[in-house]
Amino acid sequence: MKKVFLFGFALAVLAACNSKESGTTAGGEKTVSDAPDIKSPYEIGYSSKFTMGNPKNAESVLALWKSWEGGDLNTSKDLFADSVELYLADGSKMVGPRDSVLAGAQQFRSSLSSSVPSVDVIFAAKSTDKNEEWALVWGKEVNTSKDGKVDSVYLHEAWRFNKDGKTDRMFQYAVPATPPQN
Repeated sequence: MKKVFLFGFALAVLAACNSKESGTTAGGEKTVSDAPDIKSPYEIGYSSKFTMGNPKNAESVLALWKSWEGGDLNTSKDLFADSVELYLADGSKMVGPRDSVLAGAQQFRSSLSSSVPSVDVIFAAKSTDKNEEWALVWGKEVNTSKDGKVDSVYLHEAWRFNKDGKTDRMFQYAVPATPPQN
């Protein structure tokens, strides 16, 4: 049921992003004209103006997930900017030079005997008022610790990309795949 909801939600977002297409830029990106502002009773903290982004960013996130699954983050090192910010679902953050952040992430990944992701939704988005590229992914991760304990979480991650096409910031949100027992 959750996968159906996520898929339907992603389709609705994609349809909304493409509803006012008016052409493409010289770089092949889709442009949107006359997109109405969202009328919100809340102040929008970041942006409410998005269009479809560069698909290469979504492909980069999938490559990052594949590196995580393989257990060797060095295979995707070049997809990261020189300075990286990772905001993790447990409330912790890793901020600093790429090599330091990746070393910390690798240390955690190495504590697992396996990490198997599945992807439900992935798409690239561009904040037109911030001129920033993002890739958004929803999926599930099944982690097995070295002592054999298996843990599963549903994930949502938002990855930001700089002007060079390198990711420099990621926000991660998670919910346990199995509800807690009462």
